[in-house]
Amino acid sequence: MKVTLLGTGDAPGTPIIGCNCLTCQDGLKGGKSNRLRCSILVESEKGTILLDTGPDLRQQLLEHNIKHVDGVIWTHGHYDHFTGFGEFHRVQRKVDVYGLAETLDYILEYLAFLRPRRNNVKINETFEIIGLRITLFEVKHRPVSNPVGVIIEENGKKVVFTGDCERQIPQKSLEMIDSPDLLIADAIVPDSDVLHIKKHMDAKDALELAQKIKAKEVVFTHISHFFKPHSIAAQEFPMGYDGMQFVI
Repeated sequence: MKVTLLGTGDAPGTPIIGCNCLTCQDGLKGGKSNRLRCSILVESEKGTILLDTGPDLRQQLLEHNIKHVDGVIWTHGHYDHFTGFGEFHRVQRKVDVYGLAETLDYILEYLAFLRPRRNNVKINETFEIIGLRITLFEVKHRPVSNPVGVIIEENGKKVVFTGDCERQIPQKSLEMIDSPDLLIADAIVPDSDVLHIKKHMDAKDALELAQKIKAKEVVFTHISHFFKPHSIAAQEFPMGYDGMQFVI
């Protein structure tokens, strides 16, 4: 399978409107600090799926020449993870969408005009799309009642996407995500104790998670402008960037 990080930014993206920090300046100049909102493309020999559909999806689909998707998986109902789905208007009808029932209830109230094919998924139960085994696992992300991460498996290989989550991950989930080939981890800031952000993991939390579950490789996503410019931050942390690809 091939995994492409279409967007690695947090809710406002980077650069932030009106901000003149060094990281936002780097983003404005076209550096890797330029981060669109969250979406991940996963491809197999049988098709293409998206994990979340952030507000910048139209730009992402055009940049990567994505003309059709076989399914969309939503991790939770925050706007920066689903509102870009509206960009399918007059492009592709009846897209299969997957998520917990309460997540789909919330999102499809807004996106019902697209008439997607709804697929309710239960937590910790495995289903299949485009030849990939998919499992949604429990995480914590206040104030969302039922956020999830995503496990993707193919031919003995495992990719884990934490979605938006706090450092307190349930034990059952930790057991399920053990020993991934790739961990795509929410890491919104370098140090949440300094910046007082508690509903996401910070860099330390994400690295500790990677070590705890014995991830072969880890990459950060949902990255804010509070990190130093990408080229500097990447010397210290496994920073993701828009368009970054992995072949698993």
